[in-house]
Amino acid sequence: MKKLIDYINNNVLIKVTSLKTAAILTRMIAGILTSKAIAVFIGAEGLALIGNLRNFVSSIQSVAILGFYKGAVKYIADYKENIVRLSRTISTVYYIGFVSSILVSLLCYFNAENINNIIFPNYNSYAYVIKIFAIVLPFYSLNMFSFSIMNGFSKYKILIIINIIGQILGVSITLLLIFQRKLEGALISVVIAESLIFLITLVGIINRRSLTPLIQVKYVSFSYFKRLSSYSVMALFSAVLLPIVALAIRSHIIENIGYKDAGFWEAMTRISKYYLMLVSSLMALYILPRLSEINTAKAFKKEVFGFYKIVIPIMLIGFLLIYLLKPYIVAIVFSEEFKPVEGLFLWQLLGDFFKVLSMVIAYQFLAKKMFWHYVVTEAFLIIILYATSIYFIKIFDVEGAVIGHFVSYLMYYGVILLIFRSSLFGIAGEKK
Repeated sequence: MKKLIDYINNNVLIKVTSLKTAAILTRMIAGILTSKAIAVFIGAEGLALIGNLRNFVSSIQSVAILGFYKGAVKYIADYKENIVRLSRTISTVYYIGFVSSILVSLLCYFNAENINNIIFPNYNSYAYVIKIFAIVLPFYSLNMFSFSIMNGFSKYKILIIINIIGQILGVSITLLLIFQRKLEGALISVVIAESLIFLITLVGIINRRSLTPLIQVKYVSFSYFKRLSSYSVMALFSAVLLPIVALAIRSHIIENIGYKDAGFWEAMTRISKYYLMLVSSLMALYILPRLSEINTAKAFKKEVFGFYKIVIPIMLIGFLLIYLLKPYIVAIVFSEEFKPVEGLFLWQLLGDFFKVLSMVIAYQFLAKKMFWHYVVTEAFLIIILYATSIYFIKIFDVEGAVIGHFVSYLMYYGVILLIFRSSLFGIAGEKK
């Protein structure tokens, strides 16, 4: 626990957080401004369609870059002093990843009508939005691969600055498009926003022109591709399937209850995403690197419960305040039309509480490359999330979706505790 407090004092609150917090706050403000514009100019039904498109875009973007990002960051950081290995890593990531993104783009472009019918039920006029997405997708891939290089070289400051500028640029274009073209403008902004950041990232690339000679086709290595593949599968599994499940649940609500209720559920998930940003950022900054360092069950147990002792009381107070202030939050972020969202807060907050508790321990799968544990538990979560949501929606209508969220993460947390029972509750000092 002392290490966590020292880390927060010496790193999070002083060195990183000034910029990191600025980036998170910028993202939150951008999200709130976008949500408010959608509520005022489009309404709940439009928000449901936007949610479906956003889930589709998120999944396809992950597929396009083959889940290379985290693996690329790791190996670039490991090999930055070894030119030969560095060149093979960067070349493999860039060329194989870019070819993949081109193939995915072509599939999306030539299947735009079919995709439109899946993600926009009863709407058949937005295939052109899918085609726009297909055209700009390679730029998103180039942006992410460029980010992986800067991240691997620990260029955190420039990365955060690019993110802040990108968020400001993105929300400006989004608000302009929504004001001018309403729903169509919002949909177009969803598919182009991430790719636009590449224009800003170009500045960072130009400043590292010395890396350009290292990126050549002849340096592409399938042995390096194989090394990246384990990270890719783990990254792709949840990054692709979770948005698809969200899309499936929202589409089920649309078909069985209506667009407006699907928009209310999307509004609740957006609010959830905003307040979880700070917690997830702290865990990514501290928990994952820390768990990678420790090698005994005693240290693992101490780290997990130490984090719990600090974070759980703060989180409980924060969640209580959010629940008590829900009418004001809904009014500020959305509009009077979204008042029914207030009835979804309790189960969403309970589910998010167990989600955070689970994430703290589940980071061990990534830290120790526990591949099959990760895949099996994520598969369990995805299946149970869909099954419980569909089941409870039949009984409680749209509220059933957030009840399913709570039940799923409660069960997921139980599975995680079962897997790590010996490390967390067994004999201290036992090897993991």
